[in-house]
Amino acid sequence: MKKTVFHISKMDCPSEENLIRMKLDGFSAIKNLDFNISERTLTVFHEGQLNSIEEALEALNLGAKKTTSEETNQTTFQEASHQKKLLWSVLAINFVFFLIEITTGLISKSMGLVADSLDMLADSFVYGISLFAVGGSMIRKKRIAKLAGYFQITLALIGFIEVLRRFFGAERLPDFSTMIIVSIFALIANGICLYLLQKSKSKDEAHMKASMIFTSNDVIINLGVIVAGLLVNWLHSNKPDLIIGSIVFVLVIQGAIRILRLGK
Repeated sequence: MKKTVFHISKMDCPSEENLIRMKLDGFSAIKNLDFNISERTLTVFHEGQLNSIEEALEALNLGAKKTTSEETNQTTFQEASHQKKLLWSVLAINFVFFLIEITTGLISKSMGLVADSLDMLADSFVYGISLFAVGGSMIRKKRIAKLAGYFQITLALIGFIEVLRRFFGAERLPDFSTMIIVSIFALIANGICLYLLQKSKSKDEAHMKASMIFTSNDVIINLGVIVAGLLVNWLHSNKPDLIIGSIVFVLVIQGAIRILRLGK
């Protein structure tokens, strides 16, 4: 058996990990996948098919590069006994905050919160695809991935149109206090999701390092919305909110494209 290590530069949260798991799901040669999000590395234990595995990872455009490949005598692996339960937990957290953020975003006129809610929905899609397609055929999984990806892109494009309307039109300022308060709670929620998923890896991973949390795109987005809220209040302008909203919509579309690649 071989042990091949990949450095994946854009793997900065459990959402990317789940995308990779789904992409490699059909490889019979793979015996185990060991992820280290803090180091952005993936160790693949496999018997052959290395070129195909490399091609599959590269197709996700997450910056996957093979670093080492060597023979190993390891044949037993510790599986996460509560993985499915944890996936349900993080799916629920992400979906609840999608509802909270899109509701408060529409009420407070904040495109930053609306965009962040779609990012939460995108993560829910990724976890949901894995859960609902478990035991199903590859064709079923690909159909679900395509549906989720196109739906996500549609919502993001609608968001862009609304950003343009507000940029050139007269619109009241978003409620900066709502932006900040909701984003702080979303920040906590993302931290909890990361902690739960990393806790499942092994005893050594049970204690989340702060550096791991702050490399997550989700957390960076939350901080961006908080900063935008402060700038809205300071500058008395809705432009900071529209800018952060546009940035997040771009990230949502990038995530949707990755999901669509799973349907190929």
